[in-house]
Amino acid sequence: MNAHDRNLPAGGERAHLHYGDGEFVVLKPGRYVECAVSGVKIPLEALRYWNPVTQEAYAGPTQALQRWRELNGEK
Repeated sequence: MNAHDRNLPAGGERAHLHYGDGEFVVLKPGRYVECAVSGVKIPLEALRYWNPVTQEAYAGPTQALQRWRELNGEK
């Protein structure tokens, strides 16, 4: 799926995904998901970081590490 897919809803709608180990499945088509830490919109083609246990997406490695620390009681 990419930004030029004509089957996607217009208007930049939020997608709903199921995050697995190393891959994700699109449950509801859209153009982006939101970072669980920063709230930044992440285009699906740029999504590289997520947590399959918590079913959260992250904008980058900094946000993923921050959330990992929160979940594991580290500062």
